Amino acid sequence: MALRETQELAEYRSLMEAPDSYEDGFGWQTVVGAFFIGFIMMPGSIYLGLVAGQTMGPAAEWTTIILFTEIARRSFAQLSRQQIYILYYIAGGLTAMYGAVHLSGGAFAGLIWAQFLRAQAPGSLGEQVPNWVSPPPESEAITLRTFAHADWVPAITVLLLTQVFSRVAWFTLGYSLFRILSDGEQLPFPMAPIQAQGATALAEASHKEETWRWRIFSIGSMIGIGFGIIYLAVPTLTGAVLIQPVSILPIPWIDFTQGTERFLPGVPTGIGTNLATLMLGFVLPFWMVVGSFLAALTTAIVNPIAQHYGYLPTWRPGMETTRTAWAGSIDIWLSWGIGTAFAVAGIGIYKSYLQWREAKQSGSEAYASRVGFGLPVPGRGDFRVWVMIALFFAATTGYVVLSRILVPQFPLVFLLIFGYIWTPLESYINARMVGLTGQFVSIPMIREATFILSGYKGVDIWFAPIPLSNYGAQVQRFREIELTGNKFTAVLKAEVMMFPIMLVTSFLFWGYVWRLQPIPSVYYPYAQKMWDYQALTQWVWFSSTTEGGHQEIFQRAIKPWLMVGGLVFGVGAYGFLNWLRLPVMTIYGWIRGLGMLPHMIVLQFIGALIGRYYLRERFGEENWRRWPPVLYAGFTCGMGLIAMLAIAIVLIKQSITQMPF
Repeated sequence: MALRETQELAEYRSLMEAPDSYEDGFGWQTVVGAFFIGFIMMPGSIYLGLVAGQTMGPAAEWTTIILFTEIARRSFAQLSRQQIYILYYIAGGLTAMYGAVHLSGGAFAGLIWAQFLRAQAPGSLGEQVPNWVSPPPESEAITLRTFAHADWVPAITVLLLTQVFSRVAWFTLGYSLFRILSDGEQLPFPMAPIQAQGATALAEASHKEETWRWRIFSIGSMIGIGFGIIYLAVPTLTGAVLIQPVSILPIPWIDFTQGTERFLPGVPTGIGTNLATLMLGFVLPFWMVVGSFLAALTTAIVNPIAQHYGYLPTWRPGMETTRTAWAGSIDIWLSWGIGTAFAVAGIGIYKSYLQWREAKQSGSEAYASRVGFGLPVPGRGDFRVWVMIALFFAATTGYVVLSRILVPQFPLVFLLIFGYIWTPLESYINARMVGLTGQFVSIPMIREATFILSGYKGVDIWFAPIPLSNYGAQVQRFREIELTGNKFTAVLKAEVMMFPIMLVTSFLFWGYVWRLQPIPSVYYPYAQKMWDYQALTQWVWFSSTTEGGHQEIFQRAIKPWLMVGGLVFGVGAYGFLNWLRLPVMTIYGWIRGLGMLPHMIVLQFIGALIGRYYLRERFGEENWRRWPPVLYAGFTCGMGLIAMLAIAIVLIKQSITQMPF
């Protein structure tokens, strides 16, 4: 069983192999690039998050890479793929988006949200929010809208400490899990080649090498530019000059839910409109996409039956897609998904045991050395795993001590379980799903359930930096680094350099934007529309740990019998597919599909069918195995360039509008 599955996974892993040698991609170009991104890209990223609730994402990453590649070419220099990927890595890190309110622009974005959240607290709950979260609304620091005030010292101190702990924790645990799942289990990480192939294509172009990667990347870029004009540029530019933006294609989907509720009650229906989702179906493993499609069909069958027999009480006629999906999640799929997530963990542990037993019985030292953390690769810049684990537990201890100081009455046992047991376990579960399917997965409502069931009273625990995180998605970064031929030490240098740049630029630009206009306000339509809703939603949970708090949502969502059912189904389906010698990726795709809207799954399935049964036949199996990641990377680059251009025009227009002459 283990051997057949290993061969199945190797088919996807072989789409892009790691190079034979590794180089350090960190240099003066990346230092200049970091300052360029921090001082040029970050203001646009902040603006886009407040106005449209979107991240610059590929716009910042690929625009920076292309700009520096062209500068290097005109300076008779060349950028290696290692240097290009480090630039990509830095751009993504400095313009990343955090949280449900879609804020980017570094760490101080969280403080802007915290002061708004405290001001929006219902009744007297705002008085219970401690000053290490945000100064009170009557403070001069809030009325003058400035970070340069003594009242911010407690909150900024907590922010700096948690930033340090978080970065140490994700890097060390992420690397350790990479050694287990990539070096040890040889999981494919199907999304990792996208960025790696894109960096390789641009490096070849800077060297004036006309290769298949550059041709495919260019084709994808032109498709992305054409689609980006229709999908992004038109609504962005018209929204800057008209009362309502003009959208040729509805963003992000066309919703059919209210039209189909008569014969599919409780089922979110529709179809996505982003071509990137369809092209993603070219990249992902085919049987994983098939499994996700089967999950969508399962939802379409189970939800109407459950609604007929009264097991879908949260759903009401007239609900649109997001509310319908939320109702189904609360009543059925949330608990079921928790069970299947534990099935993923159990399967992984069982596979590791089989590998260990096979290695012990065979007596093969070469095979046995790959079990567990795997072998370090010469020249890759590997770290000692025991040092990484020790640093992770040191950062976790810092979290525990800080949380204990801030909320001394909260039971210590929960902090210890969260930091030393649950975070590594959930990160491992998520890392396996990312390694197998490219899809992020987490076990939801653990934090909420713990706070409510612990009996703790007070809202401060909801703001405390408890050591509960999911670092599994970070494992893919190390696979990307490996595929581009970078040394891991180069990324460590980049992280150390990025941290102070992020803090300084975040402090400067968020402070500047906040002083210009209140946040939210009419000048920032997304924030004005969505922040109140998000704040009210969060305060519903926060109030559950106060005297007389309500726990109905939690009690309705958590169903132990469904958790057990999901666990049994996940393990049973995995064993059944192995027994029939069918692709086990199907069950991982099914688990992945339960957490997605059918709108996106349908597009991915269409893309997978087109790729497998038309394009593979049209261009040949060998070509189609190599082309999709490069094509997809070029597509995101083209869309990113169009998004960046549209945002620049809007920023110039807004600047002119604000001038008094």
